[in-house]
Amino acid sequence: MTIVRYDPFRDLRTLQEEVNRLFSTNLTRGFGEEGIGAGAWNPSVDIYENKDHIVLEAELPGMKREDFELSVENNVITLRGERQFEKRDDSDNYHRVERSYGSFTRSFTLPQTVSADGATAEYRNGVLRVTLPKREETKARRIEIAGEATPTSAKTIEAKTETGEKSKAAGSQ
Repeated sequence: MTIVRYDPFRDLRTLQEEVNRLFSTNLTRGFGEEGIGAGAWNPSVDIYENKDHIVLEAELPGMKREDFELSVENNVITLRGERQFEKRDDSDNYHRVERSYGSFTRSFTLPQTVSADGATAEYRNGVLRVTLPKREETKARRIEIAGEATPTSAKTIEAKTETGEKSKAAGSQ
């Protein structure tokens, strides 16, 4: 008979490994195409930026303005709401429901270059569009550099922002 050293944490480690394995796999694979995962719904969101603004566009089809809310707190913009299933008539017998319904919350951390002051939002044709202005100190600007020889031999340098917009140096001598 061999002596086996007792490990009081062995069962706990085994449980942790099983839980990690459970959450590391995709739940919808285990329940098939029409399984439990089909009820989860999050609106699709596009976020892009231009020279002066960062724009967030969220698709909220079939929702009314009263069904969702938008807030900015601690440089995090949060969109939350609920799309409810509306059965039109009690005599309706649905054979298949593919559209997702339920509560949702989407949160995005805003870069430090954005100011929540002056933000605008509009909801039209099922699309919410939020425009957030960039801070003035982070926008690209031109700096004139005068030469020592003559005041007409100025050199222009275009500063670049933190977001990596192109920088350009041009000189006239």
